[in-house]
Amino acid sequence: MAKTSTEMVEEYNGFIPFVASLCDLEDKYWDNPIAEGKWTVKDMVCHIMLWDKYFYEEAIEKIKLGEPLTVKHQDFNQFNAQAIQYAKSRTKREIYDQFVEYRSKIIRAISGLQEEEYLRNYVDGDGKRFSIHSYLRGFIPHDKKHKKQIQSFIKVMD
Repeated sequence: MAKTSTEMVEEYNGFIPFVASLCDLEDKYWDNPIAEGKWTVKDMVCHIMLWDKYFYEEAIEKIKLGEPLTVKHQDFNQFNAQAIQYAKSRTKREIYDQFVEYRSKIIRAISGLQEEEYLRNYVDGDGKRFSIHSYLRGFIPHDKKHKKQIQSFIKVMD
């Protein structure tokens, strides 16, 4: 079922309270891999935060300012490996604060857009089409996937 821009923005924003609820968990929940060879909760939240930061700075903010987009296709494995390294150098609180900062910046920038602005195609740094709608359509399921992984892990740990 197609969702309106408002519904998608609300759903995207709904990940903030979930991550906030994770801050109340003991460090063992944040610092242990969710399964053998997998990431920790801290790694996952940092991974999401850094993708938010990247897309905010290279696309969403540029749209807001009327500037050319500089977002480009990334080597996901390299980007994610850098996110894991970054997570090792930050506390749970620092990662949470940065997550809220960048997710909130995106929400503020896209809230209240007219439907045509939300659907408008922009040219990204690789010369490909980028729209806020397609961005959210890709990242909402990404959030849900990680949320489900984290929730399953917490149940196993309890």
